[in-house]
Amino acid sequence: MTPAQLSATIVDALSALVAHGDLALPDGVPSEVTVERPRQKGHGDYATNVALQLAKRAGTNPRALGELLAARLREADGIAAVELAGPGFLNISVEAGAQGQVAAEVVAAGASYGRTETLGGQRINVEFISANPTGPLHLGHTRWAVLGDAIGRVLSAAGADVTREFYINDRGVQMNHFADSIIAAALGRPKPENGYAGEYIEDLAKAVEAASPGIFQLEGEERRSAVRAKGYEIQLKEQQETLDRFNTHFDVWFSELSLHDSGSVPETLQRLTDLGHVYEEGGALWMRTTDFGDDKDRVLIKSDGELTYFASDTAYYLNKRARGFEHCIYLLGADHHGYVNRLRAMAACVGDDPDQTLDVMIGQLVKILQGGEELKLSKRAGTIVTLNDLAEEIGVDALRYSLARYPADSPLTLDVVEITKASNDNPVYYVQYAHARTCRMIANATDLGMALPEGAASDGGFDPSLLDHERDGELLRALAEYPRVVASAAELREPHRVARYLEDTASVFNKWYDTKECRMLPQGDEPVSAANLARLVLVVATQTVIANGLGLLGVSAPERM
Repeated sequence: MTPAQLSATIVDALSALVAHGDLALPDGVPSEVTVERPRQKGHGDYATNVALQLAKRAGTNPRALGELLAARLREADGIAAVELAGPGFLNISVEAGAQGQVAAEVVAAGASYGRTETLGGQRINVEFISANPTGPLHLGHTRWAVLGDAIGRVLSAAGADVTREFYINDRGVQMNHFADSIIAAALGRPKPENGYAGEYIEDLAKAVEAASPGIFQLEGEERRSAVRAKGYEIQLKEQQETLDRFNTHFDVWFSELSLHDSGSVPETLQRLTDLGHVYEEGGALWMRTTDFGDDKDRVLIKSDGELTYFASDTAYYLNKRARGFEHCIYLLGADHHGYVNRLRAMAACVGDDPDQTLDVMIGQLVKILQGGEELKLSKRAGTIVTLNDLAEEIGVDALRYSLARYPADSPLTLDVVEITKASNDNPVYYVQYAHARTCRMIANATDLGMALPEGAASDGGFDPSLLDHERDGELLRALAEYPRVVASAAELREPHRVARYLEDTASVFNKWYDTKECRMLPQGDEPVSAANLARLVLVVATQTVIANGLGLLGVSAPERM
């Protein structure tokens, strides 16, 4: 019995009490109730505080309501015992057969287990990384490459229609600096002022020449324009390939320049004017964002006629909304903290409720230590710690998992030695090893001729009631919790909840594995028993959940380690 199934059982019991006149709920019976795993042993399999929540509405006290509900629940199928504790908590024990059925449900669902429709029908745009196409992706992009992708995955698992979007900052003076840097490298000239340096610029110069022979023999603006376009094309492709290797995938690569070329920016300015939220002052055009909680009004067009990034940001937001996205999630770096209020005010200025359409997440910096020293980076100085470098040095799985297991807003320091060692002290190794162990157990069972039982217990099939050991129950409850963890991770945009759940579940599984009474394989010459087959189902269910969870983090589930 999963928490969702038990919640439904409690709702049915409340409905029966109301229908028989034993309970009055003027606002109606809730559609679901909160069911949790107790923290202490001996408090049943699950607990709920529904009696405390509904007592006032019902015109009674929590314990009286708890007694009524407990008596009704004791008659329900699959419920072994119900105890009333404290001011009105209900501790519920589930029959072994009902609890054991969870394993069969997990196996039957397979890769879809844990997926829900919690966010069904919602169209969500997740924008993350948003880098200039002027150099390799580096350490500063790595955390968002992981968290943005993982957030997209958990949102999809919760039923949302998700688009992962990369905003290409391909407009502005930096693109000319980029082209001038490539030209200087190709012609053996010093790096231009404000230009880019490093081996990658020299490599780009060679790649541009190879792709367009004679391009550097052009003159003036013609050469700059041609080199800018070809260098942009090559560098953007390299960024895309880097992210693919890192298991981060985007549905849309959106060009800032295309936003301007399409006329979206002047259309946006006209809309803001029509809504009365812009004004001129000092020769510049301003958006009156202070009307909606910003600390100061924002410039859209400078006094010299140059458009600001904020004008592009506003047009881009409206572009997303015009494409049908009901909710826009922005993942921004720690240096963008001031963007939260201005983006919310921007959404309000164009007529939206930012509480409904906008979610701005600010991530903290990551430090990577190697040999006790912090790895440094500077794209323009040429001392780049690239995402490729990190993935090669640390490994995609270790790096992704280590970044995914912490909230975005927590500063993070990772030690290369610690996150790459093959030890149970290393969380990614611990979880992946648990999965590999299930694979080995299943392979051993296959060698003995064991196969997943089919049909009902009465026909010699899977008998869930045989999963009656305390350790069986702990593992089953952990597996049953997975869909709720995924839904919570999606609603809160916190994929680290999945990682921490996997670590807890791997621990529960390892304790189960070490329990002699829970052996899956027969010993010696013993024949394969129904209990052995039931535990094979439990192992396959565990394998399924760990693999599904790792998949939401973009981390592999190895069969051997």
